[in-house]
Amino acid sequence: MIITQTPFRMSFFGGGTDMPDFFNEYGGAVLSTTVDKYCYITLRHLPRFFDYTSELVYSKIERIKSVNEIEHPLIRNTMKFMDMHELRLNYEADLPARTGLGTSSSFAVGMLNAFYAMKGKYADKKKLADEAIYIERELCAESGGWQDQIAASFGGFNRIDFKNNTYTVTPVIMSAEKKSELNSNLLMFFTGFTRNSSEIQKRNLSGGRKIEQLKSMLALVDEAEKVLESKNADLDDFGRLLNETWRLKRETGGAVSTDYVDELYRAGINAGALGGKLLGAGGGGFLIFYVRKENHEKIISAFKNLLKIPFAFEEGGTRIVYYNSESYDCDGAKEN
Repeated sequence: MIITQTPFRMSFFGGGTDMPDFFNEYGGAVLSTTVDKYCYITLRHLPRFFDYTSELVYSKIERIKSVNEIEHPLIRNTMKFMDMHELRLNYEADLPARTGLGTSSSFAVGMLNAFYAMKGKYADKKKLADEAIYIERELCAESGGWQDQIAASFGGFNRIDFKNNTYTVTPVIMSAEKKSELNSNLLMFFTGFTRNSSEIQKRNLSGGRKIEQLKSMLALVDEAEKVLESKNADLDDFGRLLNETWRLKRETGGAVSTDYVDELYRAGINAGALGGKLLGAGGGGFLIFYVRKENHEKIISAFKNLLKIPFAFEEGGTRIVYYNSESYDCDGAKEN
């Protein structure tokens, strides 16, 4: 049996500039971190006692005789890509899917990590990220950028730069005190509904991506990084920059927000938040605010009807938390 643990990510700046159609022409960068909310993949070979060859458990249960029968496109394409058969795979997560934290990409990375372990092979973090990007964007034909798969694989608080169909991951160097203060000044609430980020990306693109707004959002990555790394910078400027990136992102597509989310954001600002953002492509999911400590109770009171999600930054990225090798005749694996 194998169990992998893969974190979800929280993206602050540069979202949208991680799309190849943008960064291959203008360059791109994001500032993001992974947090202590995870998905878990439990994997083992399925004994040959059943009238099906694989059992897949996520929000539903699939029992199939052929990989081609699998309804879940990510599982189907990843199993084909890795030539996997006769499995019992179980997916569990600390947070719901389609909420703006890169959950599907964490699923892809964690599944690849588990499949390689089952084959007795080592895959480094870049290999896992690269292959997860390929599977989601090419094999599954899902619209979106590259940052989620990279963040889930590498973990930590990073700046990720994109150019010429490749990327580099650079840890953000800030003091432990500043990092702890930033973590405590960020409050996250669940808006109460989920959305399909791929569909939102398509709608934003179909409406015409505003290049100038994306260039401005890209410039904010440099400014935010300076706030975090400079000893003399005012950390509150991070919150003010979040407010600026919210304004810019609202201009990149009509599907980014809704009237309800706009009302929530205004309520947060009126209660003392310096800035905030909707995580992910937009339309729903989780809303975060940067709030000074003295205003926390005001924010919490303003959002008493929403679920507040405590979180902490994490550093590890995807990992194997349990490994017990099995004796298995891979050559004997058959499907109808």
